[in-house]
Amino acid sequence: MLDHIDATIRQGEVVVIVGPSGSGKSTFLRSLNLLEMPTSGEILFEGKEITDPKSNLNQYRQKIGMVFQHFNLFANKTILENMTLAPIKVLKKSKAEAEKEAMELLARVGLAEKANAYPAQLSGGQKRRVAVAGVMAMKPRILVLDEPAAGLDPEGRDDILSEVKEYHKKTGTTVLLVSHSMEDIAKYANRVLVMSNKKIAMYDTVEKVFARAPELLELGLSVPQVTKIFLKLREMGVDVPADVYTIPYAVKT
Repeated sequence: MLDHIDATIRQGEVVVIVGPSGSGKSTFLRSLNLLEMPTSGEILFEGKEITDPKSNLNQYRQKIGMVFQHFNLFANKTILENMTLAPIKVLKKSKAEAEKEAMELLARVGLAEKANAYPAQLSGGQKRRVAVAGVMAMKPRILVLDEPAAGLDPEGRDDILSEVKEYHKKTGTTVLLVSHSMEDIAKYANRVLVMSNKKIAMYDTVEKVFARAPELLELGLSVPQVTKIFLKLREMGVDVPADVYTIPYAVKT
């Protein structure tokens, strides 16, 4: 159960959500899509109260694309069929249009040649890329990703997150991303939402959150290696900024 959550997600932002295991990150995401119904309070989407019993939940959910850490593709359908199922049934697109857009997305994530393959023929990383591309095919207003790169090697993680960043740049879609990697935050986020004990511990720009690096470490979270180095320099009495989180920024200082 979440405790007094109060946050405004601005349109077009990339917000990375971090926090220790059990801090409430997944519950927070599920609440946004009303898979977890709040017992009190309200959720506003584009100024409208969506927790109202009279709200059209299906219409609202169509605007939010979600990829959970544990996802499933239909084993008896090809990758292309998995990709076009929702656009045809939910968005009422023609098969030709849905397949054209699906192939463009598969090409974007480097899997066009796997269109006629079945999920069992793909690696774990490839399946995850298909899941992300499938959600993009729905053209959501908000893209929600619960650790989309979990279990992947650094190259696989960079591939997926770079694709999400490119999609965001092209469409202006709001992105909410749960990640355990502080390096991901430094690369992709506009703002960071830090959760602890079912509450929001911090919610601010990347610079301001990393300026509170000692508090992040106390919460059991990590910080980028370059931030640790600058923290050490500050402890040694060197006058350096507290909010360094990327190597290019460190070089400028």
